[in-house]
Amino acid sequence: MTDAPAPSFLLRGTAAQNTLRLVGIDATDIVEEARVRHGLSKTATAALGRSLAASVLLATVLGKRSDSRVTVRLDGGGPVGLIVAEGSVDGRVRGYVGHPDADLPLRESDGKLDVRGIVGTDGELEVTRLLDNGEPYTGSVHLVSGEIAEDVSTYLGVSEQIPNAALLGVYEEGGRVHRAGGILIQAMPGANDETLGRLEANIKAFGQITDHLRRGSLMEALQALTEGLGLTLAPEAQPAAFSCRCSREKASDSLRFFDAAERQEMMDAGGQGVHCHWCGETYHITPAEIAALDAQMERARA
Repeated sequence: MTDAPAPSFLLRGTAAQNTLRLVGIDATDIVEEARVRHGLSKTATAALGRSLAASVLLATVLGKRSDSRVTVRLDGGGPVGLIVAEGSVDGRVRGYVGHPDADLPLRESDGKLDVRGIVGTDGELEVTRLLDNGEPYTGSVHLVSGEIAEDVSTYLGVSEQIPNAALLGVYEEGGRVHRAGGILIQAMPGANDETLGRLEANIKAFGQITDHLRRGSLMEALQALTEGLGLTLAPEAQPAAFSCRCSREKASDSLRFFDAAERQEMMDAGGQGVHCHWCGETYHITPAEIAALDAQMERARA
């Protein structure tokens, strides 16, 4: 029996005298929970897992409020269909794909998961976030690789004008997610050519993020990326978790959108199942609960 992955967490830090900003996430148990909840294939797990990690990293960089959320949508025309991930500043994340059982053979070139192939490149990456006034804003870029990390980096550079580097990865072994995570590095005002040159060299020598997470830790990966640049980490890690905002109350309330005759049919049939596509949870709303909802709606009309 394999041990359950350790709880996911975020690390934040700066380097090069505060001219580089870093945020990293160990998302192993988040991605494993998503795999189990949605019954994801191996390649679909990698695609959604990278997107889940990206949504939390983007929320950390772009969020202006304590309740800020960022939604990432990718639709590249590949077999997995639409990919949607929502990350919050507080570390909560959820997401889903259009076709969870879609899968592809390993790439012949290097034997790795064909994330590009299952995502596709004929489409866009959309990022929706809240502005300072609370209004939603959506920016988008055409997919450049379908590997997700490069697409996220392109979005930040083009749509948000943020010089950056993004690394995302999911490693599966023995039928489960063994390691998953991501790192986002943002160049701040004052970052000079020497700093950026050293960072670029470190990234080239870094390799795959999953290789670092498999043989070490997220902190060691951040240290490798900032070698010679003076990394300073925040004193405490922030917990992160797969967490949906659905509830039995919300599921029951959704039946308001049906007419009275349709709700009566649900009661006659023994109740109604309401499925949350975000997390895969299904709520069975009983005839008594539906009748109570009808009575509540009737009182509101009186």
